[in-house]
Amino acid sequence: MIDPNFNEMVDAALLRISNFIRKTPLQHSQILSTLSGAEVYLKLENYQVTGSFKARGATNKLMLFSEQQPQKIITASSGNHGSAVAYASAKLNLDVLIFLPETVSPAKLKKIKSYGAEVKISGHDSGDAEVAAKDFAEANNYPYLSPYNDVDVIIGQGTAAAEVCQEIDRLDAVFIAVGGGGLISGIGGYLKQKIPAIQVVACSPENSAAMHHALGVGRIEQIEHSETLSDGTAGALEEGSITFDYCQSIIDRSLLVSEDQIAEAMKEFIGNHQMLIEGAAAVAIAGFMKDQENWKNKKVLIVICGANVSNEILLRVLK
Repeated sequence: MIDPNFNEMVDAALLRISNFIRKTPLQHSQILSTLSGAEVYLKLENYQVTGSFKARGATNKLMLFSEQQPQKIITASSGNHGSAVAYASAKLNLDVLIFLPETVSPAKLKKIKSYGAEVKISGHDSGDAEVAAKDFAEANNYPYLSPYNDVDVIIGQGTAAAEVCQEIDRLDAVFIAVGGGGLISGIGGYLKQKIPAIQVVACSPENSAAMHHALGVGRIEQIEHSETLSDGTAGALEEGSITFDYCQSIIDRSLLVSEDQIAEAMKEFIGNHQMLIEGAAAVAIAGFMKDQENWKNKKVLIVICGANVSNEILLRVLK
């Protein structure tokens, strides 16, 4: 369950990290509003430092870690969390080692290295990389930073919702892409306390939907994963993850979207809004478009979670 003081902790985190992150725009989408009959707003985390919301959680956690003066911090990522950790560690002068899967986007790998972070490629997907990272951290007595299974990371992600609530005081629904569940736990948890009637809608790619499956069966299970345009949400869900309990308590509906729907949402959004987004952001848009009939004359928020996409995938989608 979400801590009764969750919002206060998020507000404190926003003050803590504000010098290291951007307050991203909250933008009304005229075209999505016209198409759906809803009043659609976009939280543009694609404009966040490192191009993803992940900078929020990573910065919050690393600032707390820095007080302990660790020798080295170990983490794992499908890309965006790695970029965020690399960025924040450079700002805070911390030594990190980032485990990445073989499937990491070349664009994301290049960005991580640009911040000077040490990286190690291990395993096929983000779940494999997480196992390798945790084993390495335990063997060497280093602290491990989870991409999502950490309350301080979740609190950091919730700062995006705190910014939204500075500008808007009523919402009927929020659509958020789900991988490990850190983003939806943070944003959904904050909004549920501010706007109790809000509907929190989780959106997952059919090809890799660990949290969607876990919510359906009531427990975390290992499932098959296929390649997806939403590489930022892809991979296994860590057994015992605190995000599962968070998600059970705050998610009202969980939707699946196909690769074709993700690609179409990505292409149309880039063309209509003249801004770059990655596959994970398109998952939330596709989820809303699939469900739009339920939100006519309602006020809806879509979280545009990131913009880190390789040229190869971008060209494939735009064709």
